[in-house]
This record gives sequence, structure tokens and C-alpha cells, in this order.
Amino acid sequence: MPIHISRLAAMARPLSLKAASLNAIQRAISTKPIQIRSLASLRQEQPHPATAALKAPPAPTTPKSQPEPPSRPASLRLATGQVFHGTSFGCPNTDSISGEVVFTTSLVGYTESMTDPSYTGQILVFTQPLIGNYGVPSSDARDPFGLHRYFESNAIQCRGIIVNDYAAKYSHWAAVESLGQWCARYGIPAISGVDTRALVTLLRSRGSTLGEISMTGSSATDAESWKPIENPNAENLCSKVSTKEKYVVNPGGDVNVALVDCGVKQNILRCLAKRGATVTVVPWDHDLTKDPVKYDGVVLSNGPGDPSHMGKTVSNVKALIAQDAGKIPTPIFGICMGNQVLGMAAGYKTYKMPFGNRGHNQPAIDLTAGKCVITSQNHGYAIDDSVDVPGWAPYFRNANDASNEGIRHQVLPYSSVQFHPEACGGPLDTDYLFDHFLNEVRAFKRERKRIEPNFQKGVKALIGGRLVKKSVVLNF
Repeated sequence: MPIHISRLAAMARPLSLKAASLNAIQRAISTKPIQIRSLASLRQEQPHPATAALKAPPAPTTPKSQPEPPSRPASLRLATGQVFHGTSFGCPNTDSISGEVVFTTSLVGYTESMTDPSYTGQILVFTQPLIGNYGVPSSDARDPFGLHRYFESNAIQCRGIIVNDYAAKYSHWAAVESLGQWCARYGIPAISGVDTRALVTLLRSRGSTLGEISMTGSSATDAESWKPIENPNAENLCSKVSTKEKYVVNPGGDVNVALVDCGVKQNILRCLAKRGATVTVVPWDHDLTKDPVKYDGVVLSNGPGDPSHMGKTVSNVKALIAQDAGKIPTPIFGICMGNQVLGMAAGYKTYKMPFGNRGHNQPAIDLTAGKCVITSQNHGYAIDDSVDVPGWAPYFRNANDASNEGIRHQVLPYSSVQFHPEACGGPLDTDYLFDHFLNEVRAFKRERKRIEPNFQKGVKALIGGRLVKKSVVLNF
């Protein structure tokens, strides 16, 4: 039996402003119940109206044939001194590479994880023992919006991968090459045969640590052969993976949403576009208050690294919120790094977690409804919500470690989540958040069109048609 949950009961914010116009907006936000469907019903789901008439994506194509990379002795050295030996199955000719060693508990979705920009600068350890058994699909396959059908970006983003058992012989209808061949094409080192249980136990007890992959098979006594380990979090990783110029996904939508690209996953763009929105992607440091385009909503994307480097983005968000003071506000929704950026703009502090939350099975509690959802996550930093910030409140909380999983403004349409509602891979429990955000965007856009022109006409009438010398705002 399908379970129905009232959208307002689960998601409504107390828009208790004095203005009747904002009360009208609250009524305008859809109260259509959320239906949690079975996997069988999802497979039978009809195409979204915005995409049904579009041309189907191209079929997967086979890349240029190449042999499986040669196996060579390889080692992972941690900054704490431990060395794990294995066999290389990725790019065999790379120099030693370093990064932050982190682990994911995801059972599937290694191609999505490895192309997620949030893993930039990291050496990724898979706790799932067998990796590579379904190969790698074609990068030529695109969806109706021109986005990658199977990947989250245009390249592998992590610096290297560590697995227990690599499956060189893969089997899947969409696969065109092995995981080893794919890693070799992008120059990514990969090690198999590592006791990942011992490695993850170590990371769980000591926290995420720096490490280095070497293809020489050096032992713990070969200290001279190891280079100093670089800390990727010492630099602004978001600036490296962000777009350098604007681009548009799904032109012609009924609302225009600006997405601040801190390292966006392609499925975030897809989740917005398939719901009818035009998505204008802008660089991480783009100042929307100086943009000639008036956007109907703003999304702050996920991204890699330390949020302390995001001061420019935080300042821009503060300016955007200040610009909307007294006016019909522009809804803002943050995801992952976007949660931390919005939090810092609101006045919260952030901190580095011992080992972060990465995987497809993280439980989070919606504090507005008391419901628990299973979420996909990939982050090593979090918001410290132990100190109250006036006007703001925690939105979700992790049921395992009680860390913050989201914040919301208690009056205005500003909210964010630490997890990934777009998943890919992972559970679909929270993709309704995109519906709620776009419902708000459309409702506030309608109210803006109704209120602001009439207000300006009234101002002109009061001053006898003369031009307004000073800026005038709507006071609720």
C-alpha cells in the first residue's frame, strides 16, 4: 500500500509574516501529498511532461579498444605511518599521488561516486568488497537535457581508488570498458588486494587522514622513496571544479533558477530541469546581486574541500539576502557545500568531522515532521548548530552521530540540506525537496508579479509621476 504524507506537514515553514501576500504564497505552495512508491511502480513511471517530447539520448558507443592495464605492485601509505600493499589495476605509469584518504559504504554507484566533484583531492576507499563487476558505461550517452546519463561530471574527480577485490571481467548491457581501462584513460591509479576492512577500521578510529599511492611497491622501511604528503584541503578545491562561465540547461522553462556551481553533480541539474525549470549555472564566486538577470530562485550546489575557503561565495549570499530585505524574497536552496555556505552566511560556524559521512545509507530526521529518511551523503565538514542563530533553526539531523543535516529560515524561503536529495546513486527518499523548492519558486514569482508592479504604480501616483530618487522596498 502506498504511504501518503502531507507535503505541508512534512515541509511547511512558518511563513508568519504580517503581509497577506506571503500568506497567499503559503496557500499557493502545493499541498499535493507525497506518495512513496514501490520500486516496481518507479520502473513503470511515465516520462516527465517537460521531457516526454524530447529526442531520446544516443545509445552507448564503444570507445577505442585498448587492453586491460598491466598489474604492478602498488602501495598506500598513510600519514600516520601504516602501509597497505596491493596490485595496481588502473593507470600504471603515474607518479606517486597524494590526497585525503576517505571511505564510502556505497554498495553500488562507483562510476557516479568517482565522477562526483565532491571527491576532488581524495583517495577513495570502497568498503564494498567487489568493485568493477558491472564495468563502465559510455560517456557519450546523454539525457534529453544534454547531461551525462551515467556520470556526475565530465571526468573522474577522485585522485585514486582502493578496493579489496577488482573484477576485471565485467557484465552489464550498458558497459563498454572495464573499471581498470577507464581509470587508465584518465590517469587515475587504482589498487586491488588491500585489506579494506583493516584500512577502514583504522580510518574509523583515527579519522580521515592523508595518504599517498605509490606504484613502486615501497615498503615501510623505504622512507626515502616517499614524498611529503600534500593536503588538498589547504586550497580552494571548489574554484578548480566550478564552471568558468555561465551556461544554461533546459532553456524555455517557466522559472529561471540560478545555480551557483561549487562542484555541481549533473543529477542536481537534471532534477531541476525535469521539473520544468531553466537552470542557469554560474561560477562559484559569481555575484548574483550584480547580474542583470533577475532569477526566480537560487541553488547553492555541492562541492569539495574546506568551506572556510568559500568566503567569496558566503559574502555573495549575504548580499543576496540583504538585497531582498523587505521585498518579495528569492527562494534559496543549498545542497551539501551549499548547506555550509548558507549556514556561514546566516551566522553558523563549521567544523571538520572525524571521518565524515559518505555512503547511501545515512539516516536523517526531518525536525519539522519527525520523520526519518535514508539519504546519500558525501561530506567531511558540517555546520555547528549548537549555538542558536536568530531567525534560523536546524532542519534535519543525522540519526547516527547527531550532526547537522540542514538548516532553514523560520520565516523566509531559505533552506539547505547536508545530504544529496538528488542521490545518484542512492535512495530517493528526499527528492521531494526539489518539488517543494520549485513550488516555492513559482509561488513567490507569482506573488512578485502581482505585488511589485502595483506597488511601483502606487509610488508613482503618490509622487505625481516623478522618478523615485531613492530605492524603495516593500515593508511587511
